[in-house]
Amino acid sequence: MSESARAGASGADRTRGAGKPRPKPRGKVEPRRNVFQRLTLFIRQVIGELKKVVRPSRADLVGYASAVLVFVGIVMAFVTLVDLGVGTAVGWVFGG
Repeated sequence: MSESARAGASGADRTRGAGKPRPKPRGKVEPRRNVFQRLTLFIRQVIGELKKVVRPSRADLVGYASAVLVFVGIVMAFVTLVDLGVGTAVGWVFGG
């Protein structure tokens, strides 16, 4: 019998059994908070995160808005050209 077979047969491979529960980590255990404490903590965290938000300047906002409008115009032109092309092709194929 090989060494690995002996180790496997004896359970010496240091693996946990399938039915054994994992031990709970020891350390600082926080008590369960009630719903009002959790809600208060959530609101405090939201306010803390909102204080970190950096609002864009007017120049940045104008730049972003113009970039969006230009992109939307380009997409509208592309879709219009594709629609006209497909409509013309359908009219030519099916005779209309």
